Amino acid sequence: QAQLVESGGGSVQSGGSLRLSCVASRYTYCMGWFRQAPGKERELVSTISSDGRTSYADSVKGRFTISQDNAKNTLYLQMDSLKPEDTAMYYCAANLICSGGLYYYTSRAYWGQGTQVTVSS
Repeated sequence: QAQLVESGGGSVQSGGSLRLSCVASRYTYCMGWFRQAPGKERELVSTISSDGRTSYADSVKGRFTISQDNAKNTLYLQMDSLKPEDTAMYYCAANLICSGGLYYYTSRAYWGQGTQVTVSS
């Protein structure tokens, strides 16, 4: 199992930036960030694998950057040029599937408790 603890959420105005952090008790090959807005399904934001490969949802490409600090067991999501439609609860996840251009979670994924991001216009 992996314990995940997110931080860094908050309220910003449109165009602003936030950096989310996720401290993991251990890394798995594929980790990432998801988000869920009220009344909507959880959606993939970004993933990163142990070999450094990254993926991004089309809606955040060019604005968000995922990274990891192995020495600190910490996963990051730098979010720039934020938009009101980025408002959601953001979840760190581990033990995802990153394979053959596909990125998704299964019942074996581990989740953090979530951190709220609110972007006002």
